[in-house]
Amino acid sequence: MADFHALPPDLPAPLDDGAADHLVGAPLPAVALRATSGPDVVLASLPLVVVYVYPRTGTPGVALPDGWDEIPGARGCTVQNCVFRDHARGLSELGAVVHGLSAQPFEEQVAFAEREGMPYPLLNDGGLVLARELGLPTFAAGGMRLYRRLTFVAREGVVEWVRYPVFPPGSDAGAVLEWLSRGPRTRRAGSGRSRAPGS
Repeated sequence: MADFHALPPDLPAPLDDGAADHLVGAPLPAVALRATSGPDVVLASLPLVVVYVYPRTGTPGVALPDGWDEIPGARGCTVQNCVFRDHARGLSELGAVVHGLSAQPFEEQVAFAEREGMPYPLLNDGGLVLARELGLPTFAAGGMRLYRRLTFVAREGVVEWVRYPVFPPGSDAGAVLEWLSRGPRTRRAGSGRSRAPGS
């Protein structure tokens, strides 16, 4: 059975297909998303928020979908979550609220958050509302429609910075911390986009 805390060698790197080019400067829709603990969360209402979007975390004892490791950008959700968990305090000290977001079943997210000791709620978008209203990219695998891995920072309901694609998984947490450490800045649409190394 797979070790979800480790990345297998020779994972295929996702290519930048331009599916996130429109996000910097985009307003967040005022939608309430179910949270793994506490009340629903409206991302557009938060002064400064970091959102990492991931396909789905694995469940111990449950096999991954067929061909999961061969899909560029699919594997590594547990790693990404755990790296952000470990950076949560540093991001909070910079004034940012952190949330992970996925379209996987809510019950799986709750179990994962408890198992991994996540210090903030994970958000559920099983209806893919943000795919429709914000244009977050998705892909199909194992009969599921899932979000592609990306990370964005929004201030006062407007996206300021995007990392897409994210590779290797978990590399986005340090990049967000570095970017926020430079302090507030004004960015026009398209100028805050960040590329993963080698993309």
